[in-house]
Amino acid sequence: MIDYLIIGSGIAGICFAETALQNEKSFLIMDNCSSSSSRVAGGLYNPVILKRFSQVWQAKEQLVYGLSFYAMIEKRIGSKVDFKIPIYRKFASIEEQNNWFHASDKPNLAPFLSTEIVHREYQSISAAFGFGEVLQTGYVDTAALLDHYISYLKAENLFIQETFEYPAVEFHDNYINYKGIKARHIIFAEGFGLQHNPFFNELPLDGTKGELLIIKAPDLDLDVVLKSSVFILPIGNQLFKVGSTYNWDDKTDIPTEEGKQELIGNLKELIDCDFEIVAHFAGVRPTVKDRRPLVGTHAQHQNLHILNGLGTRGVMLGPSLAKALFENIEKGIPLDEQIDSKRFVKKTKKTNDSGK
Repeated sequence: MIDYLIIGSGIAGICFAETALQNEKSFLIMDNCSSSSSRVAGGLYNPVILKRFSQVWQAKEQLVYGLSFYAMIEKRIGSKVDFKIPIYRKFASIEEQNNWFHASDKPNLAPFLSTEIVHREYQSISAAFGFGEVLQTGYVDTAALLDHYISYLKAENLFIQETFEYPAVEFHDNYINYKGIKARHIIFAEGFGLQHNPFFNELPLDGTKGELLIIKAPDLDLDVVLKSSVFILPIGNQLFKVGSTYNWDDKTDIPTEEGKQELIGNLKELIDCDFEIVAHFAGVRPTVKDRRPLVGTHAQHQNLHILNGLGTRGVMLGPSLAKALFENIEKGIPLDEQIDSKRFVKKTKKTNDSGK
């Protein structure tokens, strides 16, 4: 018998697998590898929501734990996936500069926002009002992380590449049996695939489609992440990631001409050099309307659990959420009410009761 059967090999599933490994628990990961929003994610970790100048929920704790977590992953897979790089917010006006300084005075944002306006000249970028620098930032190469980690799991016979069939779950007193695999617990880390999960599909997981470009721009001189209406992330060899879009209606992972043109239009407002589109990706992010993840245990089946709803900040949220769920299962440490999936189960029950 194994401790965990993990369904899904995106950021959430890999973070739980690594947590299990670090705690010497046995597991298998199952995934058909058909698609994953984690693979096409920008992968940025940024403690500040620059649109509203507010701190990401539990940003400090996530960064402290997450960076050491990815360092351990790099050691395990023998490949670098975490890259430290500053994020520059381009100012469009004096008013935006003032808003930045006002935000940097807030105690919770002060550690993350530099109080000096950066005036650097970058080839092909005009910035008359300068830039604001966000501190303690970087990105995780999510495609490399998934590729190397899954290769490691396959080499250790810990990965099963097939589609999970929900009706095949057999419940016993202290374990489940799935086609001969006996496990103490199942962790569902399926991302937007949760919509097909009969055990948890009543939870209000929404999908937000995002599209991303990789461009080649030989005349773009940039050694930081530039953030405005889109982000531009240098990835070497004159290549840059450009993202991303937000579409709440289209739930497919098929790149669209509309998404591409939106990105191109926003990109041309930032840079004034020629570029070539090398690749165009799309994925559906698992998002929740209250902007908090879905973590917890099924109301009736105590060995079924969910790790989902990481949204646009999966690389920041993944390690700490996996740790929280693991400690909840193994040590009985309560989950933060803001992430516990029971917050919606309670609402559903109240609604049903009031309708009687």
